[in-house]
Amino acid sequence: MDFDLFVMGGGSGGVRAARIAAQHGARVALAEASALGGTCVNLGCVPKKLFAYAADMSTEFAAAPGFGWAVTKCPAFDWPTLRDNKDAEIARLNGLYRKGLESAGVQIVKGFARFAGPHAIEVGGKTHTAQNIIIATGGYPRRLGIPGGEHAKTSDDMFHLDVLPQTALILGGGYIAVEFAHILSGLGVKVDLMYRRSLFLRGFDDDIRSALAEEMAQQGITLHFGRNITEISKTSDAYRVLDTQGDERDYGVVLAAIGRDAALDIGLENAGLSVNAKRMLDVDDHYRTPQKHIFAVGDISSRYALTPVAIREGHAVADFLFAPGNPTPSVNYENLATAVFSAPPIGTAGLTEEQARAQGLDIAIYKTRFRPMKNTLSGAPERTLMKLIVDRATDRVVGIHMLGADAPEMLQCLAVALTAGATKGDFDRTMAVHPTAAEEWVTLRTSA
Repeated sequence: MDFDLFVMGGGSGGVRAARIAAQHGARVALAEASALGGTCVNLGCVPKKLFAYAADMSTEFAAAPGFGWAVTKCPAFDWPTLRDNKDAEIARLNGLYRKGLESAGVQIVKGFARFAGPHAIEVGGKTHTAQNIIIATGGYPRRLGIPGGEHAKTSDDMFHLDVLPQTALILGGGYIAVEFAHILSGLGVKVDLMYRRSLFLRGFDDDIRSALAEEMAQQGITLHFGRNITEISKTSDAYRVLDTQGDERDYGVVLAAIGRDAALDIGLENAGLSVNAKRMLDVDDHYRTPQKHIFAVGDISSRYALTPVAIREGHAVADFLFAPGNPTPSVNYENLATAVFSAPPIGTAGLTEEQARAQGLDIAIYKTRFRPMKNTLSGAPERTLMKLIVDRATDRVVGIHMLGADAPEMLQCLAVALTAGATKGDFDRTMAVHPTAAEEWVTLRTSA
């Protein structure tokens, strides 16, 4: 065999697996057709967060007079500056990924990888053989299958727009839809968001979902729930959208944020593999496919489409294959913490109230909603919501949810407490840091 391990895909999971395996002494190759870092670095988490920072600047300008700052000149936003500065930062990160792989001894193969056999991968007309193979090809945005659907942008397109539109329709109700609503609205675009269900962010705690809808409407984002679009047509200067209620509206851009599909058009049949009903790959507890020398990590393996999850899985496979003693992969999916960079942002970990009740737990709910101190002088109406879910039988905190400034930062730390099995009594015994919003977590005393 040419290599001990061949990694298909240079995203978060693939890069981590390749680098750790090489550090264990394995002969490793990694194939990537595009820029290193995958969706997260190039077309997802990183540029999205940079754009979110830019959108947040508009609220900071608006808040300044309340704190004595005379804004003598109207701030002017320049889209090409943000877009190009973002591109420069992404290029810097691409270089760091390459340097990390090369320093570890990974051979980087430029091109699209396909299976040529169970142990053979073809890239750019050349075939490589490997004892073990990791599929880490990630996913791509789903496109609209309606008349005129080709006129809709995907999230990939939004990071490279030539011109920022004056109006936008965002179709969808997940992370991407909600976050781009914040970004575009904060940058001065008039935004409509349309979702076919009654409320967006399905799977998040209902109190958080409802509160975010209130905040977004207050910001001037028009929410159309219980609707879908049936057709898009191009006019001379806009995109005309027809929805399921028979209404027509014109927009400068239409973003279809309707989900992602696994990137598995890689010749699986040549390796004796096939996708499941969800068009993903089935894996066992060791991340092995039915072909035991072929592993799958990240978005393609029916688990959680989150960057930190892909990284942990890739690392676990590399250790399992090449670390001394071949440790059994151990990735903790309990109390998974996640964030939505909406306005205000969401941080959440553990069970939602709905999930806890569905599991039959006798729960106590502690929550508070308040106007943060900063907003008292700025005059901003934005409110924070914090919520703890406690199992009465054990006093353990089983869910933590927040909508408000710094929620993602707080939840990363609170997830440690959740994983460690903290009880409501532990929260109550913890001294508050005053004055902060975070002190509310340890001063909640009355069950709602």
